[in-house]
Amino acid sequence: MGSTFRYGANIHANGIRQHYLRYGGSGRPVVIVPGITSPAPTWGFVAERFGRNFDTYVLDVRGRGLSETSGSLDYGLDAMAADAAAFAAELGLKDYALVGHSMGARIGLRAVSRHGAEPGCLVMVDPPVSGPGRRPYPAQLPWYVDSIRLMARGADLEAMRPFCPTWTDEQLRLRAEWLHTCDERAIVTAYEGFQTDDIHGDLPRVRCPSLLIAAGRGNVILPEEEAEIRDINPAIGIVRVENAGHMIPWDDEDGFYRAFGDFLGKPV
Repeated sequence: MGSTFRYGANIHANGIRQHYLRYGGSGRPVVIVPGITSPAPTWGFVAERFGRNFDTYVLDVRGRGLSETSGSLDYGLDAMAADAAAFAAELGLKDYALVGHSMGARIGLRAVSRHGAEPGCLVMVDPPVSGPGRRPYPAQLPWYVDSIRLMARGADLEAMRPFCPTWTDEQLRLRAEWLHTCDERAIVTAYEGFQTDDIHGDLPRVRCPSLLIAAGRGNVILPEEEAEIRDINPAIGIVRVENAGHMIPWDDEDGFYRAFGDFLGKPV
């Protein structure tokens, strides 16, 4: 089967330049919002699959990839969530699915709960559930910052391997190519937000059909935290990909696609 990639483009939305990649071009629109250090091209292999049945857009979150970056740009959760809402509105997307991974899942949740995003459905993939008064996010900030600095100096995939030892050479090479585009201040701000932003307060405000996909390994969402989410909003469906860590599609790609079931109207 040939590639479903169509093009990359920019759009001015929420006052900034937002860059995205488009795959497929027909079917229900799907907007994918990646995690804290994942520029859009690193999700290309997932978007290729989504593009078979969906009109798929992968967003470069501000301060990452080819989207706007500056020394004065607001890199907080609310700014990123407002970006996602404005992106879909500016493109005129209707009945779209908003799919976010990790930080991107928190962005999607905040966009729906507080920034007027109106997707047909929301998928939150292993969002950090840390926040005020809660256990810290399990990943450490130097893991991100040290690897970004190495790649900014032109290091290759072998320098990346200790950070992601289970990844294939192809996965490492792509991350090594794009990681330098992640603005360090954007990463630090987002990471600090994992400890200070209360996303649990957003959960009761979600009215659209919603699905939480949790990793079976990685300790981002513990069973008791999953139970708390069920108590806060019983309408949110929850599926676990038992054999995957936090980077679910990298660890168990087929399991990741199966976790969606028919939630998007068609299988992924």
